[in-house]
Amino acid sequence: MGIIPGIIMIIDPSAFLHLLTWLSPAFPTGAFAYSHGLEWAVGAGDVTDGESLRAWLADLLHHGSGRNDAILLRTAHRASANPMRLEEIAAIGAAIAPAAERRAETLTQGAAFAKAAAPWGGSVAAPLPVALGVLAARHGIGEDAAVIGYLHAFAANLVSAGVRLIPLGQSAGLAVLAALEQGLLEIAFESRGQDLDDLGGVCFRADIAAMRHETQYTRLFRS
Repeated sequence: MGIIPGIIMIIDPSAFLHLLTWLSPAFPTGAFAYSHGLEWAVGAGDVTDGESLRAWLADLLHHGSGRNDAILLRTAHRASANPMRLEEIAAIGAAIAPAAERRAETLTQGAAFAKAAAPWGGSVAAPLPVALGVLAARHGIGEDAAVIGYLHAFAANLVSAGVRLIPLGQSAGLAVLAALEQGLLEIAFESRGQDLDDLGGVCFRADIAAMRHETQYTRLFRS
């Protein structure tokens, strides 16, 4: 695996434990109930095995909501002490969702995250990456650490959904997650100098999947 220049993370051990807890599958955001449109993609035959799952998630991360979430997290982190700016970031984060389920996914998880974070002082009820960015900033956790952690949790949750939907074995799912690691670092690095003006995406098939999932006859997931 290559090294991404410019990312040097120095994080207090206590803050690191906070971040691990907030991004743990056990943290009660309800993330396990969302597939981000992947359920429709599996049903449509777009995703059928480990390699097609890897390709689908890589595109989503590099050209879709993964990249946008990294930008939203960073801008929220920088604006953590500015309520008016945070309100603007949260509104844009909700508005760029390409489907009703995607919007509900990020807002519902964000609200749950803010509530569950009460022992650490709580956060703002906003799209999930915004809520995490604010809390990370308040606890002195740098942008890079928060973004890398968030992207890994995002990918791991969707790999878990793919393991259940395709289905895949656990070993195959872990191989997909391992293959995505370098890309996660690249996205984190590329988002460092970006702001709200850089939001956007060209992951059209994933957006269509999110829209069509709303009327899918049989559904295991909420998105």
